[in-house]
Amino acid sequence: MEDRTEYLGSGIRVVVSDDHGFGTDAVLLADFASPKKKENACDFGTGCGIIPMIWCRNNQGNKLTGIEIQEKGYRQAVKSAEISNMTEKVTFLNHDLKDIKSVLPHASMDVVTMNPPYKAVDSGIKSVSQAELIARHETKCVLQDVTDAAAYLLNFGGRLCMCNRPERLSDTIVAMKNSGIEPKRLRFVVKRPDTRPWLFLIEGKKGSKPYMNVDPMLIMYGDDGELSEEVIRIYGEYKENCK
Repeated sequence: MEDRTEYLGSGIRVVVSDDHGFGTDAVLLADFASPKKKENACDFGTGCGIIPMIWCRNNQGNKLTGIEIQEKGYRQAVKSAEISNMTEKVTFLNHDLKDIKSVLPHASMDVVTMNPPYKAVDSGIKSVSQAELIARHETKCVLQDVTDAAAYLLNFGGRLCMCNRPERLSDTIVAMKNSGIEPKRLRFVVKRPDTRPWLFLIEGKKGSKPYMNVDPMLIMYGDDGELSEEVIRIYGEYKENCK
């Protein structure tokens, strides 16, 4: 299927394809990280650029950057910025985050995000397409690569925000700590009030002392099967596509 655009609201559009689209997890992570207007923010593995484009929609962040290793996803992200008239606010780079030092300055970011591959090396059934394999499995980077790159980019007190499946929580915390990023905030996401978490959102701060807050669970749907008020707020004008 050819590339197509999806309207996020407030004049912002994102170019999606079968290889590089986005899901609920990316939308929730964009809201969880929410850079302030004067903060510089970078999204690793940005794909079609969904997280920076949501920040553009919400008028968040100062200078925004997206890093994508796959050329097709990178081209989609660039097109998203162009058709949304956001090229002065957001920059996309076709690059490997493991070599971040060659393209971005040390301590130049206040916020770094990543919706990483959820499957550890040699675990789970491998995806059919190369694009899916890279997005879902740790073939191009592992969690420690992500946290090390974030530690280089973040200024002191800067935030790394990530999402992942609950079974990867301990791996994520260990990787953060190994990179000098202290986990400070954790939130689980459930489909309904009586179901187990299917996702977690975590925030760590570079150079911070140990102490972590656990936020109330984010509930996607109420007992009536309708979207929760919080999820409706997060999706904004795009909420009709969240069903």
